[in-house]
Amino acid sequence: MLWSTHRYSHRLDIKSLSKDASKMDLDDLFAKRPQDPLTLLGQQDLDPLSVEELALRKEVLQAEIARTESKIAAVVNFRASADALFRK
Repeated sequence: MLWSTHRYSHRLDIKSLSKDASKMDLDDLFAKRPQDPLTLLGQQDLDPLSVEELALRKEVLQAEIARTESKIAAVVNFRASADALFRK
């Protein structure tokens, strides 16, 4: 299997991200964590993979993006609810 999904015990510090993270070099972003699974994923050589393996990898990564976006939305909503509760 190309990718195994599991929960990571560490978190990405999004406060350190710039407003336009698309211009950020991944080497700069993950330089502090050379063995981080995301760092290793970005450094993996894709040349030996078949078209089918690349397509599977793409599907898994898209599912991970959707899961991450869902978690971000849940955290933002939870935070907004908690803030609203304590403002009363």
